[in-house]
Amino acid sequence: MRTKVVIIGGGPSGLLLSRFLSLDGIDNIVLEKQSKSHVIGRIRAGVLESGTTKMLQKAGVSGRLNKEGFVHDGIQLSFKNHGFRIDLKKLTNKHVTVYGQTEVTKDLYEKIEKENNNIINNVDDVLPQDLDQKNPFVTFKKDGVENKIKCDFVAGCDGYHGISRQVIPQNLTKIYEKVYPFGWLGILSETPPVSDELIYANHGNGFALASMRNSNLSRYYIQTPITDKIENWTDKKFWEELKKRLPTHAADTLITGKSIEKSIAPLRSFVCEPMSWQKLFLVGDAAHIVPPTGAKGLNLAVSDVYYLYNGLKKHYLLNIDNDLKLYSQIALSRVWKAIRFSWWMTTTFHKFPEQTDFDQCIQDSELAYLENSIASQTVLAENYVGLPF
Repeated sequence: MRTKVVIIGGGPSGLLLSRFLSLDGIDNIVLEKQSKSHVIGRIRAGVLESGTTKMLQKAGVSGRLNKEGFVHDGIQLSFKNHGFRIDLKKLTNKHVTVYGQTEVTKDLYEKIEKENNNIINNVDDVLPQDLDQKNPFVTFKKDGVENKIKCDFVAGCDGYHGISRQVIPQNLTKIYEKVYPFGWLGILSETPPVSDELIYANHGNGFALASMRNSNLSRYYIQTPITDKIENWTDKKFWEELKKRLPTHAADTLITGKSIEKSIAPLRSFVCEPMSWQKLFLVGDAAHIVPPTGAKGLNLAVSDVYYLYNGLKKHYLLNIDNDLKLYSQIALSRVWKAIRFSWWMTTTFHKFPEQTDFDQCIQDSELAYLENSIASQTVLAENYVGLPF
């Protein structure tokens, strides 16, 4: 087989890159380890920046997003059970849209299968090779049969545990990582959301987040020790703890119910530099991880797609390579800004194991200042709705 770009990973970033390349007539093949049903069944966050929704509109996959997405003009913050609002629309003239990553992936799959059908699922032993040579290629197994795709470039969209980053010589990369000493216990429940906007709560017991998927499907999280076990958390215990941490007005109106999904997710910040090597380009979680506090994971992957797509487009259509050569530098500039914002949100709203009363008072003071400072609110709002790319 022969194509111009092999995309390793059929998650939202790999599919979005494939879609844009196909729109410009740039041949590509997507290799995905898992089945389609597995990929579109992954439960992920769904706060989309305005730049992300524009990219999905440009890709022609925004039909359901426009109909079913929840446009949020603000977010709610809370400390000491007292809530206040950040008016994103007023401060930035932008908003965010709540639309699950699962739904984004479904929309992309549907469009690509209908128009290009260039996704190969259920592949094993994917390995990019000769990336520093003139004619790179990717080998993989499908139904036990060895296959080979010759290509010009490889896009590694295969996540933190994927093969793409691993083929870069270790002496040429630098890894930055911070592992947080807690996780998020999250539940999905068929109950009306407690608020029509997201609530981020700082509390002496730990962080809490109230989110939603639709008008009768709520997503709630509480901070727990990373060593906690799911079986230690009954639904009753979860709801009782959540009520303690939410602002009073939300706790008093919270509708509880049986959870239909429950999990504990670790939190970490991770960056690999550079994000490219020879004919290989890393995209999304293959190159960087952010804690979910700032709602940046998928959005950061989309900005990577934007930079890489433009570089490949200029290479093939205009014979200009500057953007490809600068891909890592340009993408990392935005990555580190998102890493900083996610770190700030995480350290401001979470309780750390050795946190003292002094530390808690500093967090309370930080949020009290934020409540009454338009300048401080503007900084938060600009980062939350998404920096330009």
